[in-house]
Order: sequence, then C-alpha cells, then structure tokens
Amino acid sequence: MTQKKVLVTGAMGQIGSELTGELRRRYGSENVIATDIRKLEGKLAESGPCDILDVTDRAAVFALIHKYGVNTIYHMAAILSATGEKHPSLCWNVNMNGSINIMDAAVELDLGTVIIPSSIAVFGPETPRFDTPQETILKPKSMYGVTKVCGELLSNYYVKNLGVDIRGVRYPGIISSETPPGGGTTDYAVDIFYKAVEEGRYTCFVKEDTMLPMMYMPDCIKATIDLAEADKEKLIHCCEYNLSALSFTAGDLTAEIRKHIPDFEVTYEPDFRQAIADTWPASIDDSAAREEWGWKPDWDLENTTRDMLDKLQARG
Repeated sequence: MTQKKVLVTGAMGQIGSELTGELRRRYGSENVIATDIRKLEGKLAESGPCDILDVTDRAAVFALIHKYGVNTIYHMAAILSATGEKHPSLCWNVNMNGSINIMDAAVELDLGTVIIPSSIAVFGPETPRFDTPQETILKPKSMYGVTKVCGELLSNYYVKNLGVDIRGVRYPGIISSETPPGGGTTDYAVDIFYKAVEEGRYTCFVKEDTMLPMMYMPDCIKATIDLAEADKEKLIHCCEYNLSALSFTAGDLTAEIRKHIPDFEVTYEPDFRQAIADTWPASIDDSAAREEWGWKPDWDLENTTRDMLDKLQARG
C-alpha cells in the first residue's frame, strides 16, 4: 500500500491548524506537509514539515507537490465570507483560481484523494431555511458563497469528466478553542467565548434570534477525515455533502454560557454580516452524509459550551 503523503493548504487557518495536527497523529508527522501563504510558526512548524505556498501560483503548487511526493491534498486555503465581501476580487482569486490549481494538479500529477471543502454559504434566501435539503436552490448573495457554488460545480466536472477523486462537505459555522476567528459570518460563535472569559461582556454582530448551523471543531475534523477515508464507491454527492451538528440562536448560546458565567453581559449590534446570515439556513438536512459515509456528530451545545469555556479558562 502506498504511503500517504498529505499536503494541507491554509494550515494556519481555523480548521487547517487542528486538521494538520490530527493528520500528523494518524499518518506520522513526517508525512503531512503544512503550508500557508504566511510563514508557519509554533506547534505546526515544530511538529512536522512545513512550507510557504500561495495556492494561486500554479507553478509553486506543482513544484511543492513534486518536492514532497504528495499524493493526498486537504485544500483548506480560502478567503471567508466577511473578508470576501470587503475584498471580492481577492476572494474570487484565492477560492477559485487556487482550487483550479489544486484540481489540475490532481489530474496532471495523478494524485489520490483531494478534499476541497464547501460551505453553507452556497445557499441563499430562495433556499428553504429549515432542514435545508441536500439538493436545492443554490443562489448565494455573498462572493464567498458564489465561489463555493462554482467550486462544487467545477469539482463535480473534474470528477465526472477527468476522473479525479475530489470530495467536499458544506461546512456550517465552526467553533474552536485553538484558533481565533478568521473573517467568517459565524465567527461570533467563537469570539463570544473568548470575550466571556477575558472581559465578561460581548457585543454581538448578529441579532439575538439569528439561528445558524454550527459545529464544534472535533466533529469538523472527524467529518473531514472520515469523508476522505470513505469508500469511494458509496459516495454519490461526493463534492457537496450537507453537514450538520448544532443549530442555535445567538441568544441560545448566550444563555448556555451564562449557566457557567452568570454575570456575562451581551448586547446585540448587527452589522453587515447580519445581511449575510439572513441568507443562510437555520438548520441542515445532512441525511446524505449519514447514509453514504456514516456521518454522526458527537458534540451538542451543552458539551461544546462547557469544553470551550474549560479550555479557555485553563489558559488564564
């Protein structure tokens, strides 16, 4: 059996940093190459091979794959929703041209599995908001969402017409205790924990009754790797799986945190991210992922909240 040589792009991002650590535990530190457009530091740089990579530089992508003998890619480099609205051209360039470079490398270098994540940002106001189905209207209103729809369509084209093995999930909002918020609309659900511990107060940029799908990072990492390792023959919606674990409002999360920090103060001052959130689902039907590769989340809101606060408080 061929030894996995795994490349992670965007390894300093919210998901990429923790995903890299788990992949190194599974496959051996020397077999997982962490890359980012910024110089890698800390545990990522100390625990295994790393390199600087601009995914929009096609020649650099191909050269790095050759350099390390890569056969599996987790392509996590992306410009997220809120940042994408401020810099739409950058969002298109990184999310689309970067992904095309990875897809072309998969074809021309005959790589194995390539993971290219999508997002709930592919949905829009015309999409059913509750129990959003796997197959539905995709008319996003953010540049980030536009790039993710295009990415899904292009990935499917490469799978069906060029024979590569590309897989992807539509991530909900991801909650993590390890990496600060990175420019996403769902980032309030991360930042609120930091502010609760550090300051005891938080100004939330979405309304109290805004409900969005969320997921705790351990479930996110599990889902990503489980999909990569799933039996290819069982995958029907290979590039675009709905993925769900939690759905709650900003008010629900505030109430759960107050069970641990009773004096926690929250005010709600919606900004431009509220308009993005209003076009996204409140809850997701992920039955295709459950049926085709056995997806099942482990973390609920109560346990997620307790674990987040425990970890942040332990750091002082």
